[in-house]
Amino acid sequence: MERIAITQEAAKILEQLKEKHGDLIFHQSGGCCDGSAPMLFEKGDMYLDESDILLGALNNVNFYMNQDQFEYWKHTHLTVDITEGRGASFSLEIPLGLRFLIHSRLLTNEENEVLNK
Repeated sequence: MERIAITQEAAKILEQLKEKHGDLIFHQSGGCCDGSAPMLFEKGDMYLDESDILLGALNNVNFYMNQDQFEYWKHTHLTVDITEGRGASFSLEIPLGLRFLIHSRLLTNEENEVLNK
């Protein structure tokens, strides 16, 4: 079972950005700029600490979420998608006129039992 997934369209953009920038990470903090939008950074450009939770990997790109934000999202399955429009963050897709966003659904009872022990 997985807690996070990515659409085909978003995966294509992610692959383009990996080719250009190398190793990357996603981070979702719920902080400034685009709020709780996932942001994509070059690996090492985002300081991670013990309050960041690894939710999984999307096309070999780790996806982290701040612990406080995770408390709000822990009962949901997240899907990273892409849309046209300029976000207000420092995420790597912004110069392309695109931005990543999250679609969510509640976990099934079975998923919740496994993922939120």
